[in-house]
Amino acid sequence: MKSTNNSFSCYFLVCLLLLVSVNSFEEPQNVKRSEFPDGFLFGATTSAYQIEGAFLEDGKGLSNWDVFSHTKGRIKNGDTGDIADDHYHRFLEDVELMHSLGLNSYRFSISWSRILPRGRFGKVNFAGIMFYNKLIDSLSLKGITPFVTLNHHDHPQELEEKYGGWLSPLMQEEFSYFAQICFESFGDRVQYWTTINEPNMFAEMAYVRGVYPPAHCSRPFGNCSVGNSDTEPLIAMHNMLLAHAKAAKLYREHFQPKHGGMIGIVVHAFMYKPLRNDDFDRDAANRALVFTAAWVFDPLVYGYYPREMREYLGSSLPTFTSDERKLIKDSIDFIGVNHYGTLYVKDCIYSSCVCSNSSCIAGGDHPIHGYLITLGEKDGVPIGEPTGMPRFFVVPRGMEEIVDYMKKRYPNKPMFVTENGYSSLNPTTAQAAELQHDIKRVEFHKSYLASLARAIRKGADVRGYFIWSLMDNFEWTSGYEVKFGLYYVDRSTLDRVPKLSAKWYRDFLTGEKPRNAISFKYTQADQLSHK
Repeated sequence: MKSTNNSFSCYFLVCLLLLVSVNSFEEPQNVKRSEFPDGFLFGATTSAYQIEGAFLEDGKGLSNWDVFSHTKGRIKNGDTGDIADDHYHRFLEDVELMHSLGLNSYRFSISWSRILPRGRFGKVNFAGIMFYNKLIDSLSLKGITPFVTLNHHDHPQELEEKYGGWLSPLMQEEFSYFAQICFESFGDRVQYWTTINEPNMFAEMAYVRGVYPPAHCSRPFGNCSVGNSDTEPLIAMHNMLLAHAKAAKLYREHFQPKHGGMIGIVVHAFMYKPLRNDDFDRDAANRALVFTAAWVFDPLVYGYYPREMREYLGSSLPTFTSDERKLIKDSIDFIGVNHYGTLYVKDCIYSSCVCSNSSCIAGGDHPIHGYLITLGEKDGVPIGEPTGMPRFFVVPRGMEEIVDYMKKRYPNKPMFVTENGYSSLNPTTAQAAELQHDIKRVEFHKSYLASLARAIRKGADVRGYFIWSLMDNFEWTSGYEVKFGLYYVDRSTLDRVPKLSAKWYRDFLTGEKPRNAISFKYTQADQLSHK
């Protein structure tokens, strides 16, 4: 009898831990499209380098990622974006896929090096202009609204070599000129413009950790041959914000009056929760939001960097001149949020003062992150269901919370969820059939959409939701191993094969009932098989 009780207790404990770690999928969410406002944009997202391929065709120049991905040891399995998903040659097929899903919008980026192979040092590449014209026209013919990003991590390599990329203020003028060419070429058919995708994430990955080009960093954040992780990300961000503001001013003065439309910027935004139930970690969780999302949005809405950043970073944080403050203040028409999960936050100010054995090392004792560390687990239990990305945990309520944070900090600013997606744990060697039966991705989007619907009912002015990604693609340093797509892409044939999630999204958007009466309930067996 004692043995039975012990077995039962162990079983109960395992079940409890599973329930805690997968709190996001306790019950299936039956969210409906009718819960969202009329005119709401439902789409999918990609980016140029991650899907286009054709990296040296039709006059395109080398980008920073073309060079970086060819550097030995930078990308998993030695993958590159040379071919990617070959979208450059298959865009008509891909537009048909979007149309078959029922998307009313598609978010994509323009390759800077395809339009201006050498930046202002060279001529406009009209073959590149023609490609995007054809893509935009094809979308319009299918009733799909283009949602265009000007810069998604890639820029001409020549600007890196001549200026040092975003560390130089000269990049502001380069970007403004590139934006002007795009506004002139496509502005009559594009109503939604994003200047820069995730400048906060790019600054972190390229200049703090040094794992994106130009691979700048310093210890303890990374082991690079050049860079300063405490100062360079601040300089790069400063130049990206001013580049955005100059492009926005150009758009508002010369193109918005003729064509209407909106211009904004997109941040990568985790939601953050205190590790411990005390004031120190609660303050740290707020600082984490400030040092990531508000780092971008506060200057573009209010004209200043956040108070906490000014306090902790001091003279390391660049300042805006009075003219620059006028330029950047209120320079966005909307807020774009890329949201993938929630993390715990531990304060490192108090910890470093009271504990000589503090776990706040490897950067937590530096001001660049606000004297804090982020974690995915507490007492060995993950904050949510793990995914194929080490720091992406499934915590659907985080969607409602991050939207609510933005609503309160930036009242009256419309929002778009410009990316939200589930990364599969399946390796590239998995069979296509396994990759296609992506029940967990379906559950992910249902749960996050339900959370977003709650935020909207509470008054958030959210106007669109875009799934990352339309199809499996080149996922930066992970190469092709991590998969977010609604469509599986066979790497040998590049054929696009719909996953279960694509069929679910179609049914959600078109109002059709699932054809196979599949139950999407997330069972205990699913949880155990996933471990």
